[in-house]
Amino acid sequence: MQATLEHMTIWGLISDASLLVKAVMLTLLLASLVSWYLIIQRGRVLQRRDRQLSAFLQRFRSTPELLPLYRETAQVDAAEAGIEPIFNAGFAEFRHLNQHAGNHADAVQEGVERALHVAISEQELQLEKGLQFLATVGSVSPYIGLFGTVWGIMNSFLGLSQVQQATLSTVAPGIAEALIATAIGLFAAIPAVIAYNRFAARSQTLLTRYYAFGNELQVRLHRQLHGTPMNIAAAA
Repeated sequence: MQATLEHMTIWGLISDASLLVKAVMLTLLLASLVSWYLIIQRGRVLQRRDRQLSAFLQRFRSTPELLPLYRETAQVDAAEAGIEPIFNAGFAEFRHLNQHAGNHADAVQEGVERALHVAISEQELQLEKGLQFLATVGSVSPYIGLFGTVWGIMNSFLGLSQVQQATLSTVAPGIAEALIATAIGLFAAIPAVIAYNRFAARSQTLLTRYYAFGNELQVRLHRQLHGTPMNIAAAA
């Protein structure tokens, strides 16, 4: 805090800060590092999910029979792909219910709809991973930085009571090191807020497309039930 003007560099001010202000800065830096990791990781996941969805929809719409597509995608990991597990859940429920001759077509459709809803809900949880942390960092980091600033400025003014004459050289270092905490808080918060808003919008778009695909799948299965049904049990 008693640093002279010639020592007023960023690293010098940080090293001269009080223990509490240093702890605040370290906390904000760690939060920023975790946020950037999540930003990069979730960005790649959402981009991959979007590509997988577009590719699968093209295959789904160009495939006359769904059973070979189901067998091909049955082993896909639900955590790695979004659309395939939804299709697998809906078609597996359709096969299970349609194999029982006593099930009415409406009961089959309702069972498929419930299975699709559960599968899409599971994918929604996957898409929202990490977003809560980004939202927390974006909303809390400025206040944490402000707390460090207030504490540093308070210590700076307390130090003024020990000198005969208050000059810029005695006040500036303490205030500058305190303001660094606010700067670090904003550095952590701004990217987190931007990433949260962007990822939340992209996740909602993917969910809307998942629900649209679920409706499209139900339409095809409805035609299969009420048109010329395929003997799934025999084909299996």
